[in-house]
Amino acid sequence: MAAHPAELVDTYLQLCEDRELEAASRYLAPDVRMEFPGGEVFGSLAELVAASGGKYRWVRKRRTRFAVGEIDGQTTVTSIGTLYGEALDGSPFEGIRYVDFFVVGADGLIREQLVWNDLVITGVVAVPDRATSA
Repeated sequence: MAAHPAELVDTYLQLCEDRELEAASRYLAPDVRMEFPGGEVFGSLAELVAASGGKYRWVRKRRTRFAVGEIDGQTTVTSIGTLYGEALDGSPFEGIRYVDFFVVGADGLIREQLVWNDLVITGVVAVPDRATSA
């Protein structure tokens, strides 16, 4: 695996985009917590992929910068950039802001991923219906 935390996160994100989910999963701690917009929480890439169906046809990231820090003795990596892809109706989108925040353990595995983006506010993804998703 990649030695530098930003390189580790970049490789993980690229594997996810390339749908090499088995390889990407090797970067995740067994008890990983991944939280996405709307408060959706997942414990594996398989759960994430299953829940992502019906939101868009495909999406990728233009990762423009990384910030590496430390919180409570753990390494943090923030990936900032924009999203591009194809909405469910086939229309292309690009330039949608995102921020991904990662906590990387001493073992070099991703323990937490927090995701923020503007897919809902730009209308690419529908606002989740809280009455049916609760």
